[in-house]
Amino acid sequence: MADRETALTEPRLVRWLLLGAALLFLGFFLFVPLLLVFTKALEDGWQAYVAAVIDPIALAAVKLTLLTAGLVVPLNLLFGLAAAWAIARFRFRGKGFLITLIDLPFSVSPVISGMMFVLLFGAQGFFGPWLAEHDWKVIFAVPGIVLATLFVTSPMVARELIPLMQSQGSDEEEAALTLGASGWQTFFRVSLPKIRWGLLYGVILCNARAMGEFGAVSVVSGHIRGLTNTLPLHVEILYNEYQFSAAFAVASLLTLLALATLAVKSVIEWRMSR
Repeated sequence: MADRETALTEPRLVRWLLLGAALLFLGFFLFVPLLLVFTKALEDGWQAYVAAVIDPIALAAVKLTLLTAGLVVPLNLLFGLAAAWAIARFRFRGKGFLITLIDLPFSVSPVISGMMFVLLFGAQGFFGPWLAEHDWKVIFAVPGIVLATLFVTSPMVARELIPLMQSQGSDEEEAALTLGASGWQTFFRVSLPKIRWGLLYGVILCNARAMGEFGAVSVVSGHIRGLTNTLPLHVEILYNEYQFSAAFAVASLLTLLALATLAVKSVIEWRMSR
């Protein structure tokens, strides 16, 4: 047994070198930037930090960010469940094409995604004249921000659930149906408990991406202060105006969100491994 462990285990020096390289990478690309964000945010003191965070324009950006995430995440949850259920439980023509469409936002630049919505719903876009005739505003307004964020985050939940549901199979669902359970009873009492941690994992990733999205939202928002600026856009404006302490103060809110997401993600991964 000892010979086998020796054969399958790297020498102690190699393990320490690999561990040191990993820690050095994390320190340089993760911990040092995090430390710098909070250091710069508090550079002018707590009063300046609080003033930047509670500024009316910053609060408007927070509200818009939360509103966007509050609309996008439930829609992506429903879409992800439906898509994963169809792909994992049924055989039909075009399944590969459907999976490709789900993965499309991963391969398209967020800026291109935003331009796509401008070409569709902008003043000179395909639906622009009709929208103007009915006095409906999509681009440079909240609906455009929601649509752009919805597009770039659409694969998050589905991509977590599809491999999970495929690996679990459908034996338990078939047994429940054989014993007389209805479709909804089977879903809520058998299927949903099996995928609950994967579903929550996808929702957390979707929420983090929705709140931190920049490229697509930047194209469709118009950068109207207090109206169409989300938190990432507000940080960019403050930084471009050389208000560095205020920019880092607002950025620290997104950093805290990222840390909280990472913590919850780690807990879910631990529960899933159990």
